[in-house]
Amino acid sequence: MDKISQVKQLVCEINRLHHDFSSDYFEIGKIEKINLSRIIKHVPVPHIYKYRLTLHESINDYLMTANIDIKYFYRVKTRESIDDKISRFSTREDQYPVNNWLNDIFGVRIILTADDIKSVMNLLDDWQDELGLKNWYLRDKEGYRGLHIYFKNKSNFYFPWELQIWDAEDIQSNIKNHEKFKRNFT
Repeated sequence: MDKISQVKQLVCEINRLHHDFSSDYFEIGKIEKINLSRIIKHVPVPHIYKYRLTLHESINDYLMTANIDIKYFYRVKTRESIDDKISRFSTREDQYPVNNWLNDIFGVRIILTADDIKSVMNLLDDWQDELGLKNWYLRDKEGYRGLHIYFKNKSNFYFPWELQIWDAEDIQSNIKNHEKFKRNFT
């Protein structure tokens, strides 16, 4: 299987896992469904923490069923990182819906070549329609460069997940950028 087909396979599997986990979590009636297209003052922080903890404890159960042929890395955002993000976004003058900025409680990262990233970008609009992805964009700012793809399965009640695709040439600068801007809580 070529690299681009592997990336599409990964995108499909993350989307499926997001759907399966979110359905199992939100659709069984044990968890209150809160519309995440609202601003943070309308989304109770314990709701976010409970989701994060459940995801952290059970994500491997879901990943074991995945059909993924490409090397990937994943993480569940720490509570401290969530608190940092809530603090930064809740004090902003212009408020945004929670699902627009708390869109990475679960994140996956893969490393590709620049040419492979360009090929993926050329296909993402089609994949977005075909697979029902939330959105995607290329971030190139302040020493960080990465392609970001978001999954929410068309539900404002499901926390979005994120896939970052990094160029192998950007690994060190992206790590330094994350240390500088994304880890203020450590």
